[in-house]
Amino acid sequence: MIDLGLTKLAIIGAVALVVIGPEKLPKVARMAGTLYGRAQRYLHDVKSEVSREIEMEELRNLHKDIQDSAQSFKSEVETFKSDVESTVSSHMGEVESAWRGDTAVMPTTASTDDIERKARDFRRKKLAKTSSMPAWYKNRQGTRQHVLSGAARVRKFRPGATSNTKFF
Repeated sequence: MIDLGLTKLAIIGAVALVVIGPEKLPKVARMAGTLYGRAQRYLHDVKSEVSREIEMEELRNLHKDIQDSAQSFKSEVETFKSDVESTVSSHMGEVESAWRGDTAVMPTTASTDDIERKARDFRRKKLAKTSSMPAWYKNRQGTRQHVLSGAARVRKFRPGATSNTKFF
């Protein structure tokens, strides 16, 4: 800040001692220290405010850049979407015209019953194969380790069936 050497401080102190006097010098020095501390706090506040403003300006610029890139990405996605829709609609028109010409070529679709049955079988097999519980815990709790078919379950729980019969 201000370049004050040791000699300059000694000269200022001697002049202050002569001008102010020895009885008022501690009070004046205390007041000068207080003013110097206030000045330092004020400079620190100004520096922090300036740095805050610079950071805010950088954030505004970054926000603007991100919004611009988001808008450009959105426009690219919309153009891609329109291109895909036009391509799909043109191909659908070709497929429909081909199907109208020859009805025997139409593909067969699986019924919903077949799809549901396959999904149910898949879930049942997956449940039996994969489990995060250890086998000793399953044995202790009595949980199922193997999937029983419907016929095996009926036979197991039929009245009069022996209890020592095991099905896997």
